[in-house]
Amino acid sequence: MKRLVIIASLFALAVPAAFAAPPGGQGTQATPSASELCKQQRRTIGMAAFRALYAPAGTPKAAMDACLASQKSIIGIAAKNAAMDCKAEQAQDATAFAAKYGKNENDKNALGKCVSAKTKESVEQQQQGTLNAAKKCKAERSQGAEAFASKYGTNKNKRNAFGKCVSKLAKEQND
Repeated sequence: MKRLVIIASLFALAVPAAFAAPPGGQGTQATPSASELCKQQRRTIGMAAFRALYAPAGTPKAAMDACLASQKSIIGIAAKNAAMDCKAEQAQDATAFAAKYGKNENDKNALGKCVSAKTKESVEQQQQGTLNAAKKCKAERSQGAEAFASKYGTNKNKRNAFGKCVSKLAKEQND
């Protein structure tokens, strides 16, 4: 777990500053931060479900730390994928690409704007998938906790059932 947190932290530091909110509060195109995404999840699904998802046997802080590591990794992967997609699109027709994404006088910022927009879209889509899956799992768990734990739990005490359920449903939605 420590290794995952360290790797995710280092990876997050490698994400270019172009994905951060621009100065002056004009962050309409900015990708939500890992902290914002985790807080949204915690508010939407509730603290008990949030803890069950990220740290079934841990503290609220452990759940938040695990969520932050997960979200930083997701944002980093989304940024890398977006960069590859944008570069491929730019290679097809550079002039049309610059006209579509460029926002300054010479459209030199087109690649950054493209990557930022595609990263934001991907992260928000993944976030919505996780929230939808968590709501479904929460509803299913309320029908019978023991049956739910038996169906999804994979460890000795089946305490990881909620996380496994969310993971399975979110993966199905994103495929």
